[in-house]
Amino acid sequence: MRITRKAAGAVAATAAITLVLTACGGGDSTDSGDGEGGDVTLTVAWWGNDDRAAKYEESIDLFEEANPNVTVQTQFQAWDDYWTARNTEAAGQSLPDVFQMDLSYLRQYGSTGQLADLSGSSIDTAGFEEALLSSGQIDGAQYGIPTSQNTLALFYNGDLLDELGIEPPAEGYTWEDYNAFAAEVSAAGADMDPQIYGTGDYTGTFWFFLQWLIQQGEQPFTDDGQLAFDEAQMTEFLNLASDLRESDALFPAERTTQLLPLGGFTVNEAASEMSWDNFLAGYISDSGTENIQMLPMPSGDNGPQQFWKPSMLLSSGANSENPEEAAALIDFLVNDPEVGRIFGTSKGVPAVAAQRDAMEVEEGSVDATVLAYEEAVAPDVTEPAPLPVEGFGSIEAEYKRLAEELGYGNITVDEFVEQWFLFAADAVGQS
Repeated sequence: MRITRKAAGAVAATAAITLVLTACGGGDSTDSGDGEGGDVTLTVAWWGNDDRAAKYEESIDLFEEANPNVTVQTQFQAWDDYWTARNTEAAGQSLPDVFQMDLSYLRQYGSTGQLADLSGSSIDTAGFEEALLSSGQIDGAQYGIPTSQNTLALFYNGDLLDELGIEPPAEGYTWEDYNAFAAEVSAAGADMDPQIYGTGDYTGTFWFFLQWLIQQGEQPFTDDGQLAFDEAQMTEFLNLASDLRESDALFPAERTTQLLPLGGFTVNEAASEMSWDNFLAGYISDSGTENIQMLPMPSGDNGPQQFWKPSMLLSSGANSENPEEAAALIDFLVNDPEVGRIFGTSKGVPAVAAQRDAMEVEEGSVDATVLAYEEAVAPDVTEPAPLPVEGFGSIEAEYKRLAEELGYGNITVDEFVEQWFLFAADAVGQS
């Protein structure tokens, strides 16, 4: 018997988290395993919706068929409820045997002894790109195994550019070239109804700042989890868009607020936008055009360096009483071709070729486009994803808040930087 528990807080606005029990499969879920050949029960948890749950259940069914001595109990919740539950379990040293991990939380759990080091386990990592695999490491310990990957891209609306008679940025373009492109589009679209802009203020996204730092040959964070950049570097990045900002050539902050939860690019009022490559499907759906194209990010001083960011990872609680079976399940979920077929790109592009090759991809589809893009930029992926510091979520949110204030003209770049570093000193524990 496999017990699936789902957080159902949406049933009523005032309801607490409700666990829905669904029996499926065969066996006895009350057996506890000793990991030495007897019956073993594993607990597995993830965040996501019903569609993801169905894919996990189908995949775990296959694992149980191949491992009849193992019973898997699963649970899933929405993002916020998921991390509330994991924090509670971590305090009681009762984390699941296998659970989805996000890069933003890896240091918080890994550096405090909550996660098992999987580097000496039975998990086959031969099919992983080193730059991706190392994103799950802290001080040489492998605390997470990536299930899938994405990387940053510049999206542009081919229909708008055709209408304006403007060419997209050329191969190998720089940040300065991108600024010139954005200014040209904004000038050409100034008399259109609605007015068309080249882009929004890309400096307002913290991950783009981290990407830019890597292109300068800098790692954003130290090995011991501190900030490795200074006020001058953040100021330089924010000032990349200063001319566009001062000439009102960026998509207006006021209009951005009006459009929420959509944005200028998705309503065809901005011709380009930077984001993660797995946003392509949403952009096509929201904009109503399939002529959404992708380019690598602008090149920096050291060339077009990018990084693979794991869409998510799988980790194992250090408290697991069945580490061998937990590792076997992780190995199955990240390497088995049939699991790759089941999930497709729903969690991002599968991390290993065996799973990518098993996907059922139609020519010209969104999945095919994203796969082709990642193949094209692979030579430029030279760095692992930056391992976020503890408190990353709060400093990222503060960066976004200050970017909105900058967009409204309420603060200057210097005030932005001063306020952010004051906040980060407390959030990250800088001295």
